[in-house]
Amino acid sequence: MNIPNFLSLLRIILVPVFVIFLIQSEYDKALITFMVAGLTDALDGTFARVLNCQTTLGAYLDPIADKLLLVTSFVTLAIYGLIPGWLAVIVISRDCIILLGIAILTLMSIPYEIKPALVSKITTALQVATIFLALLYKTFTHDFSYIWIISLCWATAGFTVISGCVYIVRGVRILNNSASSEMKK
Repeated sequence: MNIPNFLSLLRIILVPVFVIFLIQSEYDKALITFMVAGLTDALDGTFARVLNCQTTLGAYLDPIADKLLLVTSFVTLAIYGLIPGWLAVIVISRDCIILLGIAILTLMSIPYEIKPALVSKITTALQVATIFLALLYKTFTHDFSYIWIISLCWATAGFTVISGCVYIVRGVRILNNSASSEMKK
């Protein structure tokens, strides 16, 4: 067990802690837990590169921990009315579509490489910002208008849909290239 993998596991362990704080309406503690989980996300990749200890386990653990944190956050925040339910559906649907595509490519034994698109990185940043801002809104006196959260939700939804479309197009290209390769044999 190396430091980056430990940090990814810690992020996974923090997910139920985060949910418990939300259930108990302890938004300040939920916000701190979310921030710590976010910090572990930033640190695990940094440590993996700096310490040159990237592992196959880490390559799976990190994205699993990320998705678990984000999906759980969106579902829980939507259930408690802190973000719109439609946004949670969009975010989760995109992830399910991506996972379905990966499963299809794997089942068909089609080689593929997953490289995050720029729009996907922007999408993740917007998703994290949406969760953070919603928690911040509930934690502190409402020094800013809820309209900022709704605006961010729409931006997040838009980028999530665009990002999902980018991955669908990539998946179709991979399938088409594979079919072309098979026909040439």
